[in-house]
Amino acid sequence: MIQVRGLEKSFGAQHVLRGIDVDFYVGQCNLIIGLSGSGKTVFLKSILGLHTLDEGHISFDGRILGDMGKKEIKALRQEMGMVFQGSALFNSLTIEENVRLPLDFFSDMTLEEKDQRVKFCLERVRIDPEAFQKTPAELSGGMQKRVAIARAIVLNPKYLFCDEPNSGLDPETAIVIDLLIHEITHEFGMTTVINTHDMNSVLEIGDHVILLEKGKKAWEGTMEEVLQSEDTAVVDYVFRSNLFKKVRAALHKA
Repeated sequence: MIQVRGLEKSFGAQHVLRGIDVDFYVGQCNLIIGLSGSGKTVFLKSILGLHTLDEGHISFDGRILGDMGKKEIKALRQEMGMVFQGSALFNSLTIEENVRLPLDFFSDMTLEEKDQRVKFCLERVRIDPEAFQKTPAELSGGMQKRVAIARAIVLNPKYLFCDEPNSGLDPETAIVIDLLIHEITHEFGMTTVINTHDMNSVLEIGDHVILLEKGKKAWEGTMEEVLQSEDTAVVDYVFRSNLFKKVRAALHKA
């Protein structure tokens, strides 16, 4: 579990995060949602330790990030997997080499053990072995995202972070990627934190949903509770489109 308590972050006169308290649960897809400028990106980067906090603390299964030494932080980093918004694959490397990269840097595995682990992760995200020696540029956007997920889980992380994993994907592929992340989260018992603006993701895989508004936690609940909520912040965010207004009206008639 990741616990956030009293998180405050400012950049000069701009107060971005305001006293956020949140628990991110093990074996669940924990989604952070909110309008642009709500503080989602700063919040995610703060959890990753990329921003120094003004106030508050973040703990990973009882280990407080700010109290850790260099060796402890290095060990924690090896327990984290990251799926970047643009996949962040290296076109100079093959698919296989991209996924093996974290193992080359952070493991003592033999080459044979690395190859077995890479093969397992790529097959788990349903990449055909014929594509292992291709470069990212030879794959579709959806396949690149699968490779990025394989790389993120290759070190068998306890914590998986995803920044807008559906960015740039068509709706059908986006659903496939959502379900893949959800499957892997439950299968491997990871604490998964997803930064997203995609309401389809919220309704498909939102085991635990946190809504940020002007740097504060405005609401939290499950994907089922999102559609039933009468909270003003939820209604204003979720049902701002005509489509979702119709969905809400239909639910209230049922």
